[in-house]
Amino acid sequence: MKFLDQAKIYLRAGDGGNGCVGFRREKFIEFGGPDGGDGGRGGDVVFEAARNLNTLIDFRYAQHFKAERGHDGGGSNCTGRDGKDLIIKVPVGTEILSEDKEEVLADLSRDGQRVVLLRGGNGGFGNTHFKGPANQAPEYANPGQIADETWVWLRLKLIADVGLVGLPNAGKSTFLSTVTRARPKIADYPFTTLHPNLGVAQVGELEFVIADIPGLIEGAHEGAGLGDRFLGHVERCAVLLHLVDGTEEDVAASYKTVRRELKAYGGKLSMKKEIVALNKCDALTDDLKAEKLAALTKASRRKVMMLSGVSGEGRTEALRTLAKIVSAARVGEPVDESKDDAEDEAPRGDWTP
Repeated sequence: MKFLDQAKIYLRAGDGGNGCVGFRREKFIEFGGPDGGDGGRGGDVVFEAARNLNTLIDFRYAQHFKAERGHDGGGSNCTGRDGKDLIIKVPVGTEILSEDKEEVLADLSRDGQRVVLLRGGNGGFGNTHFKGPANQAPEYANPGQIADETWVWLRLKLIADVGLVGLPNAGKSTFLSTVTRARPKIADYPFTTLHPNLGVAQVGELEFVIADIPGLIEGAHEGAGLGDRFLGHVERCAVLLHLVDGTEEDVAASYKTVRRELKAYGGKLSMKKEIVALNKCDALTDDLKAEKLAALTKASRRKVMMLSGVSGEGRTEALRTLAKIVSAARVGEPVDESKDDAEDEAPRGDWTP
C-alpha cells in the first residue's frame, strides 16, 4: 500500500429539505386549511479515527464528499426524512486543517474519536407554520437552509512512542529492522527511506512503536533533500533516538546539523527528550571509537550510547532506556520541556539514563 500523509478534499454538508405547501382536501371538510409539513434536516459531515487505517491514499482517488440532502416535507403535516450523516474514516493521528493550512480544525488522536466538522442545513417550515387569523390559507413555505461547504487539508502524523532521527545513511532503518519485525528498504546509499516506517518493539511486557523517518540534511527546513515534511510524524513521540554515523569524518558536525534542522522546524522537537547514539561501531577500531565518542559527547553535552545494528552492540541497553522513558510518559510523569536550547546546536541539559 502506498504511503500518503497529506491530501486536500472538498466537503459539503447536506442542504435542508424544503417545506411543503399543502391543504386538506377531505370530503365534507369545507375549510380544511393548510397541512404542509417541514423539510428534513441535512446530513452532517463527520470524521472518525480508525486504527486499522495507516495512510491517506484513499483520498487521492476520491476528493469530493457530500452528505445527503434532507427530504422535502409532505402533505398531512408529514415532515421530510433527515439526510444521512456522511462518516469519513481517517487514520488515528490525522489533523484536519483549513484550506490555507493556518488553522487546525480538528485533531483525531484516539481510536474511535469522532468530530462533526460541518453541520447539515435545517429543513424549511411548511405552510402550516404561517397560518393565523390574518392569513388562514398561506400559499408559501420556507426553502431548506443551504449547508456549509469547504476545502480542507488532511495531514497524518503517525502515533509513535519513539522517533528515529539522523542524517541519511545513519543506520536508522537497520536499527528498526533489528529491534522490530518491520522490513524497511536498506541500501548503502542515501535516501533509501522515502516515507516513514513503523515497527513495534517489545521489552519485557511493554510494547512501543518506533517510527523511522527519512534522513535530514542541512537546509531541510528550506526544502533541501526530502525537506522537513516528515518531521511531523515524530511530533507526538515521547523520546527521540538520534543516531549518528560513526564512520562520518566529523560526528559532531553531523549531530549539530540535525539539531539545527529540528529547531528550525519547531513543534517543540528540539525540546523533546533525546538519546544520542554513535552508530555503526562495529566498523570502528577501539581508538576511533574513543575519539569519536569523546567528540560526540562534547557536542551533545550528554551521555552517548554505542550502537551497532549489525553486531547488536548496545541494542539491549538502548531498548531498555527507551522503554523506561516511554513507560514514564504513558503514566503521565511530568517531563520538563519548558526550557529551550541554549544554542542552535545544543539541546537541553545532560540526560542521565
